[in-house]
Amino acid sequence: MTPAPAFTSRLEPNPHPRTPEQRDAILADPGFGNHFSDHMFLAEWTPDAGWVDARVVPYGPLTIDPATAVLHYAQEIFEGLKAYGHADGSVWLFRPEANATRMRRSARRLALPELPEEWFLGSIRTLIETDREWVPRGEEKSLYVRPFMFASEVFLGVRPAHHVTYSVITSPAGPYFPGGVKPVSIWLSTEYARAGAGGTGNAKCGGNYASSLLPQQEAAEHGCAQVAFLDSAEHHWVEELGGMNLYFVQSDGSIVTPSLSGSILEGITRDSILTLARDLGHDVIERRVSIDEWREGCADGTITEVFACGTAAVVTPVGALKWDGGEALASDGEAGKVTLDIRSALVDIQYGRADDQHGWMTQVLPA
Repeated sequence: MTPAPAFTSRLEPNPHPRTPEQRDAILADPGFGNHFSDHMFLAEWTPDAGWVDARVVPYGPLTIDPATAVLHYAQEIFEGLKAYGHADGSVWLFRPEANATRMRRSARRLALPELPEEWFLGSIRTLIETDREWVPRGEEKSLYVRPFMFASEVFLGVRPAHHVTYSVITSPAGPYFPGGVKPVSIWLSTEYARAGAGGTGNAKCGGNYASSLLPQQEAAEHGCAQVAFLDSAEHHWVEELGGMNLYFVQSDGSIVTPSLSGSILEGITRDSILTLARDLGHDVIERRVSIDEWREGCADGTITEVFACGTAAVVTPVGALKWDGGEALASDGEAGKVTLDIRSALVDIQYGRADDQHGWMTQVLPA
């Protein structure tokens, strides 16, 4: 395989960017995933040439042939991270090297070419520098960054694609909880599994999320915001939500999270929280957690708080687990102190309000 050259890119400026007034109106209330900046990053890969043609171009539709491989065999992966505007005007990324590592791991599992870290970081930095005015300012606003890679070869044979496209788009995001951090209800899926042993559960690919949509729809029909999945073999061990990792605060102050099983996504927020929880004096335990332990722990007080984490919401308190015929309530359905303390510790680092003792923040733009 041809090694990647040193990262360089060219710029094709958008001839029709949004006006400052249009952009300011979007940034005032961006929501999540609704609006996109004026440019996007693109690069191509083939076995002979390797990674080539890195470019920032006007944001717009991709033109693909009906026989493009990704449309038929779902050979694609993606990442999600955020750029944070600090009070002094600088812009920072949170642990982007970890996203680069996970994307390479996902690429190996999906038989896609691995993107070097220099290219991953360079593509994001270049795009944010180009669209710097799209970084929102204000309480818990951020610029969501979505790198993704897909099989773009026009070919219907079942094999790894010989042409792959890599892209980055950015989307201003408002606070996930505009009215304050509120606990959510979770529906227990007893019929469906998110992923199985030997599958793609520990890769960040669209197929994992597609398989969660039907049970997610079922959760919504029962008034729940998310769905909890059990393992596919025994339907007994707690794995994760549709796109978030889970934690259980014990009555002795320790925090338990399901151990990585090969079918659980190794979340970067997950790993960060394990470190911060230890910093705050908690014993942190990674082990298997049964659904019976979750139910019974909430009932007898052994489990005092439950929360989930992910890039979008950072930390989400879980108020209730529901299933046909019952529910398990943690922390009286309110956001618990441990949950809120951990969330504050993480968010304060991301927004530059607390010392970055672990070297997690990477500066993209100076003050």
